[in-house]
Amino acid sequence: MLLLQFSTSHYCRKARLALGYKGIFYQVENLTPGLHTLKLKPLTGLTTVPVLLPQLEGQPQAIADSTQIFNYLEQHYPDPPLFLVDPHQQTQAALLEDWLDESIGTATRFVYYQFRSGEGKQIDPSLSSQLVIQVVRWQYQINSATVELAKTRLKTAFEVLQIWKQQPYLVGDCISIADITAAALLSPLVLIPDYRHSYPWLFNRIAEIHHLCHEPLPPGLEK
Repeated sequence: MLLLQFSTSHYCRKARLALGYKGIFYQVENLTPGLHTLKLKPLTGLTTVPVLLPQLEGQPQAIADSTQIFNYLEQHYPDPPLFLVDPHQQTQAALLEDWLDESIGTATRFVYYQFRSGEGKQIDPSLSSQLVIQVVRWQYQINSATVELAKTRLKTAFEVLQIWKQQPYLVGDCISIADITAAALLSPLVLIPDYRHSYPWLFNRIAEIHHLCHEPLPPGLEK
């Protein structure tokens, strides 16, 4: 099994957490942004990562999108489960996953790349790193106005996710796609001091989810 990814993508981290939780052996191929389209378009018709290649007879050639990867894994590798048994709870988890994907993951990207181009430049001041950051900022139209909107969305997310203060899982009494999605898509914020100091409970939970999924901790949480 092969995962096509960008090494720094938090959406690819989401796929890796799911694969790790399932205990599935896989390899990764890190693609070069820009050139990645030459490989992905013929496979999926899309240009986004992650893409999972099962490389198994009788199974799909390629699965694009982290949510579709969840569905594929649950269908073909049901144990341990990521989908909750209770239909109502599973619907809740799916709604949280979709909201995190479509709104909060994007907000994280905006705030993170704004930080990396300014105060956080010292994390990796190399020309190649800064070039990638500027390309991302241009591609997604990241500027002061869009970043302020993103910060507002993140504030709402932290209020919703405060349930992690009272219980270990966002829905039900076991890990779900909601926990994995939140842990992956908010993980880049650990490198931003304001968030790290203001929401220690959030990053503690992110670390715990990574341990449950046998995935190395994200930058800033390594010990």
